[in-house]
Amino acid sequence: MTAQSIAGPAIRVQGLEKSYGNLEVLRGVDFEVARGSIFALLGSNGAGKTTTMRILATLLKADAGTTSVHGFDVAVRPANVRESISLTGQFAAVDEILSGRENLVLVARLRHLKNPGALADDLLQRFSLTDAGPRKVSTYSGGMRRRLDIAMSLIGDPSVIFLDEPTAGLDPEARIEVWHAVKELAEYGTTVLLTTQYLDEAEQLADRIAILHQGRIIVNGTLAELKQLFPPARVEYVEKQPTLEEVFLAVIGGGDKSGVTGATNGGQG
Repeated sequence: MTAQSIAGPAIRVQGLEKSYGNLEVLRGVDFEVARGSIFALLGSNGAGKTTTMRILATLLKADAGTTSVHGFDVAVRPANVRESISLTGQFAAVDEILSGRENLVLVARLRHLKNPGALADDLLQRFSLTDAGPRKVSTYSGGMRRRLDIAMSLIGDPSVIFLDEPTAGLDPEARIEVWHAVKELAEYGTTVLLTTQYLDEAEQLADRIAILHQGRIIVNGTLAELKQLFPPARVEYVEKQPTLEEVFLAVIGGGDKSGVTGATNGGQG
């Protein structure tokens, strides 16, 4: 590892531009992600979130601008970037015929790592999948598959992990399970860049939030900083009714399991 690879932010993006024909997708995107933090790129469908992530992951070439990951220039040293990252797409890339443990062992062997069985067992324990490890993935719930997918992406200890819409299509209980897994990544020192269109997801997970709109970052800051953009709240006394998500989790027992009453006021799963 070079001095360059450990200095500065984990991700730096400056003046990033990308077009498809006459369609301008990215029009001068700038942001930085601190090491060991969770950074959320928030925006609606078509805002350019996935395009940004694909460029950073060396899967797509930018038209203009500079990007670096783990200190390596994405355009100049893509091989070094790929060694430093892991990418988890919008759909879980797991083999349903294999068991959860077999999926992990397979990836470890493909990476030529020592003791693949021990690595698999450690990750199963870390993501609360030990009991489900021997079962075929076809029997897993959506949240379990997503957690296994994230566990597979950690094999090889990448410094940076990209999560593209990590909870898309999941039910409320499964979303909380994934939120818990993502928070653990940062606790272990992994830098996380995630894209999402869910406001509560960004609020629950991210140390910093950047809103991408029509190809540009229009605001970037902590949740507290973003809230300061609005006038001071007026104090009013109203009767608080539970949200449908809180009712759902309370009925199925998800609130007791996670120690919260709903996704909007907790993130443990």
